[in-house]
Amino acid sequence: MMTEKQLTIETREQKHQPVLSIRMNTKAENLPVVIGESYAKIARYLEELDVEPAGPPFVAYYNLDMENLDVEMGFPVDDVVPGDHDMCPGEIVEGKVVSCMYEGPYEGMAAVYEKMNEYIRDKGFTATGVAYETYYNSPDDVRSHDELLTRIDLPVHG
Repeated sequence: MMTEKQLTIETREQKHQPVLSIRMNTKAENLPVVIGESYAKIARYLEELDVEPAGPPFVAYYNLDMENLDVEMGFPVDDVVPGDHDMCPGEIVEGKVVSCMYEGPYEGMAAVYEKMNEYIRDKGFTATGVAYETYYNSPDDVRSHDELLTRIDLPVHG
């Protein structure tokens, strides 16, 4: 059960952030494998370039079509780095985001999104339709999925 402590929703300014990422379409059921493979591929490439990620990995969701998700997986970097095959330089654009640090299993995130969308409506914002999830740890790093730490950012206008 979620507690209010786990659900601090706030508005903040996102700074421009260069990234190296892979964008693709996939079924929701394939996400765990696709994300893991993409992170590993990007991490190996960054290591070859002798570039350290500037923060934890993220996934950007551009739609909610579970049969054909449009997703971008990557790492923030300090400066633009050259792409290679399906790995492309990109950016997280600056602007206003509604943000929530969530601690718990991924299956519980739907309720967090509902609360965040309610916050967006209450504040008179309009969501852009993109959602970013930044993963501070993974199921391999924790004893229990209740310890998973994910920041959800929803870019907004208004």
